[in-house]
Amino acid sequence: ARALCMGGGFGPPPVRDTFKYSGRVRPGRQSPRRTVPNGIPKPDYWKDGQPKARGPLLPWQIEVKSERDIEGMRAAGRIAREVLDTAGNYVRPGITTDAIDALVHEATIARGAYPSPLNYHGFPKSCCTSVNEVICHGIPDSFKLRSGDIINIDVTCYFGGYHGDCSETFLVGEVDDEGKQLVKATYDAWQAAIAYCGPGKEYKGIGAIIEDHIKPLGYTSVSHFCGHGIGSVFHTSPNVIHTRNNEPGKMEVGHTFTIEPMINEGTVKHIEWQDGWTATTKDGKRSAQFEHTLLITPDGVEALTARTAKSVPFWWEK
Repeated sequence: ARALCMGGGFGPPPVRDTFKYSGRVRPGRQSPRRTVPNGIPKPDYWKDGQPKARGPLLPWQIEVKSERDIEGMRAAGRIAREVLDTAGNYVRPGITTDAIDALVHEATIARGAYPSPLNYHGFPKSCCTSVNEVICHGIPDSFKLRSGDIINIDVTCYFGGYHGDCSETFLVGEVDDEGKQLVKATYDAWQAAIAYCGPGKEYKGIGAIIEDHIKPLGYTSVSHFCGHGIGSVFHTSPNVIHTRNNEPGKMEVGHTFTIEPMINEGTVKHIEWQDGWTATTKDGKRSAQFEHTLLITPDGVEALTARTAKSVPFWWEK
């Protein structure tokens, strides 16, 4: 049996950092890259970081999944959900984001799956942890969570040749009312967008619904980062944009994709850290996000990463 390593083993402190950060969050020290046992099937990029498999080349060419594909994606989605719930139940003040990554990594490989972010285009960790002003792609490291923070944990698991992708924003300790309302508004917009989905619906309608929910509240929806098609390939068509847009394409039975709106308290503008991954709001205000992997069915839509009785209750459910 593998010993559970809850983070640590960090490298030396970084040299003097002169980058102009927009908020409180700073990059910490990263632990060594985690390994995946030989017996676990891996995606084609696991060794060199370069995905070889490609989906359709044009944005309106969207793969229709077979029944075999769909069953494979259901399995991957269930695992991703279990892993996200495991991580979410561990969120508390004082924990490092690296410890969350260690938990995600071990929970993933314990289920015979590969953590899809690991070495995807060189990403160094097994999940993304995005705290407060971090919009997305936060790299787990020695940064410690404090009471009052919000954190999005983004988990993707590769199992049986398919990826399952989901994320949620969790509260750390006691969060102010403004932070709670941002998280709730993001969730509500996300749920409304999911409810819209079904055969024949236009993909561009997703963004309009999200903006209609969040703009009256003074929030902004990020358009630079978007949802995506998913299956045997981690990211493929369609591009699912979370603002008003004119992207072509209609939903068909068998389409699988993510909806993952990133909603900001303030400006929609972002800055990218020197690590080439971490994106934060330009004004340092907070951002929240939720994500499901979805399947279009004859009757509407199915969340392949649906919550279960073991999922962390939302603050408004307590």
